[in-house]
Amino acid sequence: MLELFKGGAYLKNGTELIAEDDIGALGAAGIKTDDASREAAKKGTMAYGILSKHDTSDGGDVLKIKFDKMTSHDITFVGIIQTARASGMTEFPIPYVLTNCHNSLCAVGGTINEDDHVFGLTAAKKYGGIFVPPHEAVIHQYAREELAEVGAMIIGSDSHTRYGALGTMAVGEGGGELAKQLLSKTYDVKRPGVVAIYLEGAPVKGVGPQDVALALIGATFKNGYVKNKVMEFVGPGVSNLSTDFRIGVDVMTTETTCLSSIWRTDDNTKDWYDTHYRSEAYSKLDPADIAYYDGAIRVDLSKIRPMIALPFHPSNVFTIEELNANLEDILHEAEENGRKQLTGNVDFKLTDKIKNGKLYVQQGVIGGCAGGGFENICDAADILRGHFIGSDEFSLNVYPASMPVMMELVKNGRVADILQTGAVVKTAFCGPCFGAGDTPSNGALSIRHSTRNFPNREGSKIQSGQIASVALMDARSIAATAINQGALTPATDIDVEFTGPKYFFDKDIYGKRVYDGWGKADPSEELRLGPNIKDWPVMPALTDNLVLKFCSVIHDPVTTTDELIPSGETSSYRSNPIGLAEFTLSRKDPEYVGRAKEFHKVEIAREEGGHPCEIYPDIKPVMTAIKEKFPEVSKDNTGFGSTIYAVKPGDGSAREQAASCQKVLGGWANIANEYATKRYRSNLINWGMLPFVIAEDAGFEVGDYVFVPDIKKAVEEKTEEIKAYIVNKGMKEISLTLGDLTDDERQIISKGCLINFNRQ
Repeated sequence: MLELFKGGAYLKNGTELIAEDDIGALGAAGIKTDDASREAAKKGTMAYGILSKHDTSDGGDVLKIKFDKMTSHDITFVGIIQTARASGMTEFPIPYVLTNCHNSLCAVGGTINEDDHVFGLTAAKKYGGIFVPPHEAVIHQYAREELAEVGAMIIGSDSHTRYGALGTMAVGEGGGELAKQLLSKTYDVKRPGVVAIYLEGAPVKGVGPQDVALALIGATFKNGYVKNKVMEFVGPGVSNLSTDFRIGVDVMTTETTCLSSIWRTDDNTKDWYDTHYRSEAYSKLDPADIAYYDGAIRVDLSKIRPMIALPFHPSNVFTIEELNANLEDILHEAEENGRKQLTGNVDFKLTDKIKNGKLYVQQGVIGGCAGGGFENICDAADILRGHFIGSDEFSLNVYPASMPVMMELVKNGRVADILQTGAVVKTAFCGPCFGAGDTPSNGALSIRHSTRNFPNREGSKIQSGQIASVALMDARSIAATAINQGALTPATDIDVEFTGPKYFFDKDIYGKRVYDGWGKADPSEELRLGPNIKDWPVMPALTDNLVLKFCSVIHDPVTTTDELIPSGETSSYRSNPIGLAEFTLSRKDPEYVGRAKEFHKVEIAREEGGHPCEIYPDIKPVMTAIKEKFPEVSKDNTGFGSTIYAVKPGDGSAREQAASCQKVLGGWANIANEYATKRYRSNLINWGMLPFVIAEDAGFEVGDYVFVPDIKKAVEEKTEEIKAYIVNKGMKEISLTLGDLTDDERQIISKGCLINFNRQ
């Protein structure tokens, strides 16, 4: 099904993939493998060409990228614009789209969600942006329909910013990186490796894009095969997939932890652009006749079968056939692994859903940027037509990804087909993907064609004794399960003829409702600031030395951004840094906020000229121990802040609040064995937090103190190995590193955060 190459590979004429250690085959193909030829072949990838076009550096290893366009949604755009305003922005320098697909529900927090939307509209008028009202489109569908163009680069403040199937390299990042673009600065990144995803064959009937995506995620996430690299989709199998199908695979590449993705284009891609009245955005995109890749994955599409990703990660994949054949064993193992990830008084069960040898689920959802595409819903409707989902617990909700998609589904009758089964069709909304809609009952299992199935992504609250869970599946198999009224069923078991209706895009839907202010900034426009919209608090600059107190220690193999700052109802507070900070780690370590706030009093007292030991007597023996070894240390040159230890933090969302909330509470650093994604590490840096790496677990415990002498000097002078000391364990010496940092990133940390850096 999938073959991962052990080393690099060469691609000849887009069709012949040869491992670099297969000297005989390379010779027969006439491919030269000397160093010079290999370096030339590296420049033959599509990714290299696009990155080079957007790189403003002098051609070194660190690229300085300027993007063509930007996009954000209503969880992130307020903070980004507030950051850029505070840094001196007067208008948007490139097209910036503000969508409203996350905080669309206004039941939580009174007016504050709609206040964010009004802020976005007034910001679009003031600074020259594009505003997409609630329920019109989810962020990525609008970007596909209106922003993507072959050879372009787009940055978005959402991790699933992926438009590679349309020939656009897109990157999902934290808000700080978008603020830099608004300030006409660059996105600095080490030149990424490029991995060929070589597709051959064609999918069998009933297999959809989520099945292919889950197979790729299962093969690459745990081993880091494509981490921080670009996935480049090539091979003859690409042309056996519709563009809608490619989009469904592409959006899920985020879950592999790759940096970005790009696909070769063809007549099918051209037809997509023609259909959307943007023919000028299309051009042919292919790798060079000889291209070298740092790795390669051969995918035989004909061997992919309907897949399921069990809780609590998209990489926890099985074929549905395999799961159904081994229900007790696989579900029991998933229960055991799940309990290791969960905290709180909950009883996580999956085996209790087995009845008469079948797994029964309680809910199905098809929607969002992954599942809400036209073809996914049409194929699901073909399976559902003439059936009934039942009158028991099972329910099915379908969310088309944009109002134009909804309109065409209404016109061609697919909405009626779905409604007649007892399912519900709703407007474009991302809520089910992050726990703000369709929360199942306690103990229930939901199957979803959406992006993630982390704990609480379905909306339950472990700290309140609630637990539900999500398994990821393709829309077709969700529909097959629905007609069997919740009994897990792969779509390949269903006798159906897919009708494949043609899509017609109604451009007037956006033309009559979306505000397009690009190039029409009006400085006289007043921003509308609701009572929940707050400015960022003042962030202190880095001090010469640091005393860090561990306020949380997490030994899980991976810590997600959902655990660092929960999604769901907390999203209503994304425009209120202090209010949102109260939720930090609330589902993983509920005591963290109290510990961090208490220790933050020490730094506040120091900054105000008080004496830390008087405010926080526990610090007195710590300072005594430090001064025995470093007598020059004083409150005048030493800052006090909280830190967390996690094995591998930052998997998942791009939202910057996973870092900024820690900073608001007095955080100065993370200490980790590695960081799950570049975007989380970037978020730490942009909020002035030190992204420390330690080679192995040093036995940290909550309440431990670490002293880091001369840290400001180490940051500014690029010290590779930083000596630190666990104070309360006999000044035990440990070794920390910061990894690669650009000169600007070092200055951002030194100044205290991106806002301070830009102000100065």
